[in-house]
Amino acid sequence: MSIKKHFLKTRPVCKVTFRLSAQEALDVKSIFLVGEFNDWNKTKTPMKPLKKGGFVMTIDLKTDREYQFRYFFDRIIWKNDSDADRYIHSSYGGCDNSVVSV
Repeated sequence: MSIKKHFLKTRPVCKVTFRLSAQEALDVKSIFLVGEFNDWNKTKTPMKPLKKGGFVMTIDLKTDREYQFRYFFDRIIWKNDSDADRYIHSSYGGCDNSVVSV
């Protein structure tokens, strides 16, 4: 898993790329990026499959904020990002959410 940030000089926006390798995605058919930036909608932000395996998604996030998020594998399994900036306890299900700071 990786998170890359590209801050724009002309606007208070950061282009954040979330990437999962083929090994991390295993035999998953779909992965959705779910978080505060899309109102925790489970199907609004599907990640794009890569030809060599894995998935990627780039989204624009307003700067000077933190966003909680998780990955939703095949609409069944929730996973955190091992490269998240930090983790915060979720009140849903007693698990942690990944956090990206921009």
